[in-house]
Amino acid sequence: MDAVIDELPLYWDGFLTTLSLTLLAAAIALVLGTILGSFRVAPVPTLRWFGTAYVEIVRNTPLTLVFIFFVFVAPQLGWTPGGFFAPAVVALSVYTAAFVCEAVRSGINSVAVGQGEAARAIGLTFPQTLRLIVLPQAFRTVIPPLINIFIALTKNSSVAGGFFVAELFGVGRQLSNAHPGDVIAVLLFVGVFYLIITIPAGLLAGYVERKVAFAR
Repeated sequence: MDAVIDELPLYWDGFLTTLSLTLLAAAIALVLGTILGSFRVAPVPTLRWFGTAYVEIVRNTPLTLVFIFFVFVAPQLGWTPGGFFAPAVVALSVYTAAFVCEAVRSGINSVAVGQGEAARAIGLTFPQTLRLIVLPQAFRTVIPPLINIFIALTKNSSVAGGFFVAELFGVGRQLSNAHPGDVIAVLLFVGVFYLIITIPAGLLAGYVERKVAFAR
């Protein structure tokens, strides 16, 4: 336990890195996933095909392979991020966007067909219909599942620890090697820091779900 107390600053740095990874990747994945979800329901076959192909390929690819591509392969293709944090954010964003896409698509499909037909009847284009009519209603229903996706993203960020990013898992591995006699305490404290992020997010998801159900 002394190792945990002595290394609290290192834990804190790892926690901030994990939090930064999660927030940045969540923001990018939300934007990318919303665009892909719009592609999935677009009247243009090419866009629908692209959205479907993206989801099926990325969702069925192990996250570790996505990290390997952006950390080791992408620099060979000319992308030089100058560190390992940016590739980790991109890898998490690209992977999570596939799940956000499916959540957004289900939300879009939950909106009554008559809403879109009424929008087209008054002359709105498909992008305008999505932006002004469909997506605002769809997001009300998909906020709880989106929060659950971002909770999973928080846990998935631990993969970055195996790719030279000093987040919580990486810190835990480093401290376990440095203090082999306190491995259990070290790893338990890593778990506590993850719970600091995931438990409030889970409570928020439950609260939002109840509010949405009440509104209906």
